[in-house]
Amino acid sequence: MRRFVRCFAVLAVSTVILFGATTQSDARARSRSARRQEPVEEPERISAGTVQRFIRKGMYSYEVVEALGSPNMVTKNAEGNETWVYDKIRSEYVVKQSDGGISLGIGGVGLIGTGLLGGGVGVGGHSSKGSGSSSERTLTIVIHFDSEAKVVDFSYRTTSF
Repeated sequence: MRRFVRCFAVLAVSTVILFGATTQSDARARSRSARRQEPVEEPERISAGTVQRFIRKGMYSYEVVEALGSPNMVTKNAEGNETWVYDKIRSEYVVKQSDGGISLGIGGVGLIGTGLLGGGVGVGGHSSKGSGSSSERTLTIVIHFDSEAKVVDFSYRTTSF
């Protein structure tokens, strides 16, 4: 009987140490990833409405940057005038899924006398069915500037498929 209690105690202590080490390493990994990720300010979503509301002929390039952010592409023509292109793509994927499953778990650790006891039992099952659909939207904005960095002309195009 003593041998059984010793084996059970060794098993229980090993289990506690194993789960404790895993928890500590997971916490350290989360802490490292939290330090690496600095908050990034998300730009406001650009839309055709944003272009209609804020972009006007005669406005300066810095005003365009304030309204739309930095362009994806900048080119210059033979006279040295810039053309800015904003090309935005938005993809959506919607999944309709139904899940079913069953699970049962029992576990625990406790002190009895001078020995440590622990144990656990688990049963589980899982199945799922689903379907999905996807859509894409694009927005292309082209802005032409003159030699004084003022908007001469602009156009935009949206697609949805």
